Amino acid sequence: MDGWITQLRKGLVELCVLNLLRRGESYGYEIVQTLQQTGILAVSESTVYPVLARLKQEGCLKVRDLPSPGGPPRRYFSLTAAGRARVAEMNACWGEVVTELDKLRKV
Repeated sequence: MDGWITQLRKGLVELCVLNLLRRGESYGYEIVQTLQQTGILAVSESTVYPVLARLKQEGCLKVRDLPSPGGPPRRYFSLTAAGRARVAEMNACWGEVVTELDKLRKV
């Protein structure tokens, strides 16, 4: 059962990251902390940062580096038009999945 839960969580990371960024710009570690606080996803930096890098490479995120109050510069991520379109499509698909799964569970 643990393997199934792990795979489900991994599959949801991109959807969760994009939905978080719909709220506005955020830096990587802040994204990790927010996802950890939900309790739904047991994520780490090594899970989230590759997703952010891939989304940037695919044109869904724009990135800017700003000085940090006490350390290295922070890399801030925000959605591009392509990122907003992707999260809208993914949310629509997720809604359909949940609806159909609920139907199956009630049988």
